[in-house]
Amino acid sequence: MEQPSFGFLLRHLREERGLSLREFAQLADVDHAYIYRLETGGKESPSDEVILKFIRALKAAKREAEMLRYLAKHPDTDTALVSHVLTDAAVTYEIFASAASMAYRGTGRPDYPKLIARVRRILAEEE
Repeated sequence: MEQPSFGFLLRHLREERGLSLREFAQLADVDHAYIYRLETGGKESPSDEVILKFIRALKAAKREAEMLRYLAKHPDTDTALVSHVLTDAAVTYEIFASAASMAYRGTGRPDYPKLIARVRRILAEEE
């Protein structure tokens, strides 16, 4: 089973802070087994309350916090998009969310750098 995008981002943020699963669970006051299931895809879509606990425990930046909230509500978001966005700090949450909503249109696998460039052009035209 492919790692879900929410779990991918959660694990990335946890590891970026240097926290073990148990340390993170303790900080967030959430069962470590539940966090493990979220990270591996055994569970999806945690409550807003749990997400807020995660954000606080991770001291997540605003963009990453919004991404966690988005991914909890949109579990089908491609993990490759999340991975790409994490490598490019210039991608705002608004650009990420717009790209995520467009990602599954068409028959081919999305080219995320091109998709993000297209979203940036569209958003620039709207301003």
